[in-house]
Amino acid sequence: MSDLADLFPGFASKWIDTEAGKIFARVGGEGPPLMLLHGFPQTHVMWRRLAPALAERFTVVAMDLRGYGWSTAPRGDGGLEVYSKRAMGRDVVAVMEQLGHVRFALVGHDRGARVGYRLALDEPGRVERLALLDIMPTLLMWERMDAKRAMQVYHWTFLAQPEPLPEKVIGGDPIHWLEHTLASWTKAKSLAPFDAGALAHYRAFFNNPDRIHACCEDYRAGATTDLAQDRADRDAGKTIACPTAVIWGSAGIPAAGSSPLDTWHETFAPQATGQAVDSGHFVAEENPQSTLDALLPFLTA
Repeated sequence: MSDLADLFPGFASKWIDTEAGKIFARVGGEGPPLMLLHGFPQTHVMWRRLAPALAERFTVVAMDLRGYGWSTAPRGDGGLEVYSKRAMGRDVVAVMEQLGHVRFALVGHDRGARVGYRLALDEPGRVERLALLDIMPTLLMWERMDAKRAMQVYHWTFLAQPEPLPEKVIGGDPIHWLEHTLASWTKAKSLAPFDAGALAHYRAFFNNPDRIHACCEDYRAGATTDLAQDRADRDAGKTIACPTAVIWGSAGIPAAGSSPLDTWHETFAPQATGQAVDSGHFVAEENPQSTLDALLPFLTA
């Protein structure tokens, strides 16, 4: 992927050793530390439209989750541990500690937001502020999976099927599957919100059997280990200690059901604040200015 365009001019590139292997991150700016975590089926590149403005106020770290982008893609274990959000959270801690940051703010989208809230629950001393973009809790996604939701997020059950079924189906034409998925979750139902440079990065990442396997393992963990850990925390009455903001697309994935903010109030973030932006699922790319306008007051409060 070395021939891909640099979409983060002025940001340093870092490969950082973790328990899983080397994690890739872009680092730029000055100020309090801020971790940005991407979602599926993307990489750290999804932050390209927000990172320069955030770097004016923060030391921004945008990393690729294990299995995604340029980070290591270890062989999975059927969703048990390797791609659990708890394990991915340990990668975040390792990256930030090696960059000199023990405590930090975190903004996560999609799968990255799931890593973020799991880390905030597991290690409350680490995350100072948490912003969750276009998700509702994993626990409630599964418990409220009616016919409408299942059709909208069919990939949750498809990708979680035992190996090698989803890997083989996607592997037959991975770029078509990727582009269909990206377009179908936008408000416009098209690839228009994604510039050519970003799409090139996403295609290069996803056109790789090891990465496809990693994505499936991510969702297998979501259906088993992550769900069990959410249940255990809910049963124990555990909640997120730090200030939490919930931001979602008005035509995004969680907007189709109950208020996304209400789902967090009911479970892990009873004090969360939040708002919708005019967007589909990919808020940082479909409507970067409104997403930034929602984030900055929260992050700088």
